[in-house]
Amino acid sequence: MNLREAKVSDIPQMQVVRNAVKENPLSDPGLVTDEDCENFLINRGKGWVFEINNNIVGFSIVDLAEHNIWALFVHPEYDKRGIGKQLHDIMLDWYFNQTAHTVWLGTAPGTRAERFYRKAGWREIGTHGKGEIKFEMPFEKWKESAV
Repeated sequence: MNLREAKVSDIPQMQVVRNAVKENPLSDPGLVTDEDCENFLINRGKGWVFEINNNIVGFSIVDLAEHNIWALFVHPEYDKRGIGKQLHDIMLDWYFNQTAHTVWLGTAPGTRAERFYRKAGWREIGTHGKGEIKFEMPFEKWKESAV
């Protein structure tokens, strides 16, 4: 098992994970291109991958430009092993070492992702996009929980 910073060469395996998820699936896999992923990894923020036996089984990406979580996905075969929590925590630690700006995300209601973010201390602030719940994590709240 290995948690590390994502590289551009990881994108094909990250796309496999993204397209394998059962909740929050993309209606069209072409909506998130390899070029989009590369832009977020290199220009807009940073990403991390979790590997088991040299296979990426989860990844996260945070966007400094828009102050949001762009991606946090774990392959369904590796659910409930703490991988998402590790990816979440390293991502937020890095983000809040770059800025004190509140970070936000959107996720579908009634999903395990919604429960995950609530348990992690995210605060619901409304809706986003096509009926997603919009959550935020202020700098102060993250720093309190990280103590």
